[in-house]
Amino acid sequence: MRQRSLDAIYQLALRDERVVFIGSDLGVGTMKKFQAEMPKRFFMEGISEQNIIGMAAGLAMDGFIPYVNTIATFLTRRCYEQIAVDLCLNNLPVRLIANGAGLVYAPLGPTHIAIEDMAIMRALPHMTVVSPSDAEEMSRFIPQTLDWKGPVYVRLGKGGDPVVPQTDFAIGKAMKLRPAGEVAFVSTGIMTDYCLRAAALLERNGVRAGVLHMATVKPMDVAALLEIANSVRLLVTVEEHFLTGGLGSAVLEALNANGGAYQPVVHRMGLADAFTENYGSQEGLLDLYGLSPEKIAASTAAALGAKAA
Repeated sequence: MRQRSLDAIYQLALRDERVVFIGSDLGVGTMKKFQAEMPKRFFMEGISEQNIIGMAAGLAMDGFIPYVNTIATFLTRRCYEQIAVDLCLNNLPVRLIANGAGLVYAPLGPTHIAIEDMAIMRALPHMTVVSPSDAEEMSRFIPQTLDWKGPVYVRLGKGGDPVVPQTDFAIGKAMKLRPAGEVAFVSTGIMTDYCLRAAALLERNGVRAGVLHMATVKPMDVAALLEIANSVRLLVTVEEHFLTGGLGSAVLEALNANGGAYQPVVHRMGLADAFTENYGSQEGLLDLYGLSPEKIAASTAAALGAKAA
C-alpha cells in the first residue's frame, strides 16, 4: 500500500509542478525516480518530524502541495502541535502519508503502534482522515488529494493486504459492499476485508450482515450511515484503533446528531483503553484483541443474541 501511494504521488508530480515530496529518515531508495527527475521538489530530512511539518506548511503557503511521509506514530504524536497550529489553523493543503497504521508495527511494540491516530487527527478542525482498505483503493484515492482543500491524514496498511472489490472511490463517500440484513458492519482500513469474511461466516449460520466501508472517517458519509443504520437491528463498528475517539465514536456522534426516531443498538469493536504489552505479528495481535474474522463474527452473534432476548 505504501509503495502504491508513493507511485501515485510520483505520477501527480510529473503532471503538476506544485507537488513536492518530503520524507523523514526513510530508506535510501525511497522515491529514487522522483529525486532523480525532480530534485528541486524532493526533500529527504533526518529524524526531524516536527521540522518537516513546518517545512511543509511554508511550502504550502508558497503555493506548493506537499506530500509528507514517515511512520504514523512519529507523524502524529510527535508533531501534533505543528499539525494543529501550522497546518490546520491555516487550512493548508498538506498530505500526511502515515506508514504503519494500526498494529502494522506489532514487532516493534507500543512506541510504533498507531492506535490513537484517528482520534487525535479527526479532533482537529479542517483535517480530513482517510484509511484505505488496500493498494488498489490507495491508487484511486491519491489522485483525488491533489485539489482537495485543506490537510489530509492518510493511514497506510503494511502492504499485500487482500483487495476488497469496490466501486469508484470518492473522498467523503462510503461504499456499501454487502447489503444489510438484521446486522450491518461499519468498518475502515483493512478491517473491511475482515468484516466481509466475518459476514460470510455469519451467513453460514443464517445471519445476514451488511458491510459499509468508511474509507473516509472524516468527513463521514452521514447519509450512507443513516440509511444502513435505519435498516438493521444491530450496527457493529470495527476498527484497528482504540475504541476511544475512533470510527466507532464518530459513528455514535453522527447517529446522535442526525438519527431519527429509530436507532439500532451499536456494538463497537476495537482495542480497549490500554497500551499494548505484546509483541508479534499484526495478525497475531488482531486475533489477541478479538479482531480476527472469526472473533468478529462470534462477538456479533453474541451481541445480536443479547438484543434478540
